[in-house]
Amino acid sequence: MELRTSPADTPAPRTSAPLLDVEHARVGYELDGRLQVAVEDVSFAIHPGEHVMLLGPSGCGKSTLLKTIAGFIEPAGGSIRLNGRTDLSPGPDRAVVFQEFDQLFPWFPVERNLTYPLRVNGRSKADAARIAAEYLDLMGLSHAADRYPHQLSGGMKQRVAIARAMALEPVLLLMDEPFGALDAQTRSRLQRELHEVARSAEATILFVTHSIQEAVYIGHRVVVLGTPPSTVVEILDVAHLSDPAAPEFTDAMRHLRSLLSADDSTAESATFE
Repeated sequence: MELRTSPADTPAPRTSAPLLDVEHARVGYELDGRLQVAVEDVSFAIHPGEHVMLLGPSGCGKSTLLKTIAGFIEPAGGSIRLNGRTDLSPGPDRAVVFQEFDQLFPWFPVERNLTYPLRVNGRSKADAARIAAEYLDLMGLSHAADRYPHQLSGGMKQRVAIARAMALEPVLLLMDEPFGALDAQTRSRLQRELHEVARSAEATILFVTHSIQEAVYIGHRVVVLGTPPSTVVEILDVAHLSDPAAPEFTDAMRHLRSLLSADDSTAESATFE
């Protein structure tokens, strides 16, 4: 099998202009008054409708980079542009789904968890109700519209969080290991649902994971980060892979495993399922 790769700092050619353009980004956080660099000189781009996966071991800076793109952290160097803008303060053009189950408003039922942010962002009551119903139906949650978060399983809470984020119709959907705390069976089911729903909605996604299988299954391209301070090891095109049983899918997983296993410390913390 010939794997389709792109140089670390040159995204694969696309017919449209990048929606997100990360160029030589340097990202870190303050610790004891000093900058701890998590990501060093990282470059990649995301085009409209793409699902780009950030794959790497725990602690390599994936989540820190995603939070920087979300506008929660200022980059320490390089540039990050969204639709040409470098002013990336948090806004509704980027919706974030985290790993934790406590993202929902506990005092609102499921439907209002979706309609409330829509109303805050200027939608009419009728529009908010219509959009919420549409995305609850897409995620198979119509039957749970009147339930409160404490009445939901962990998997259902994550489905509500995804539905709420997609209902905002953000320019970019940011997902920080949203299935990482779920059991294997629930995670597999939600991977399938996201795979189908995101493609039908033509959503643009940046998805953080340390699971190789998840990266290949959900992604169009996989940006592989190494040990911190992390750089891009490789960008792998997996858009043509959708059947986990296909030999090409297994080959892609094996290739990514070899990249992550190049460093023993990386191999210990990456997930190879």
